[in-house]
Amino acid sequence: MLDRLQPRRGAKHSPKRVGRGPGSGLNKTSGRGMKGQGKRSPGRETPLYFEGGQMPLVQRLPKRGFRSRNKTTYQIVNVAALTTLGEGAIIDRASLADMRDGSKVRSA
Repeated sequence: MLDRLQPRRGAKHSPKRVGRGPGSGLNKTSGRGMKGQGKRSPGRETPLYFEGGQMPLVQRLPKRGFRSRNKTTYQIVNVAALTTLGEGAIIDRASLADMRDGSKVRSA
């Protein structure tokens, strides 16, 4: 059955046959109109963001900055300072903050 599948009636259109005389309905200018940018030969002469001479949206928007919500912040820890703590010291965020303040670090 799969070899006999066909699209539904009216679902497919035949392509436009342009430049084939007056009987096609698209003779002479081939549906491109009389004059202007769209009539010229390489189909898309202007870039997609071009707005006909109006100041483009990209240039109209203010240039601010960007702050990521998922930014990871790092705190620099001097490894040489950790060696002064001694064996068995618990090193976590709270103990590092205490060390910065000048307090003692708790032991395990």
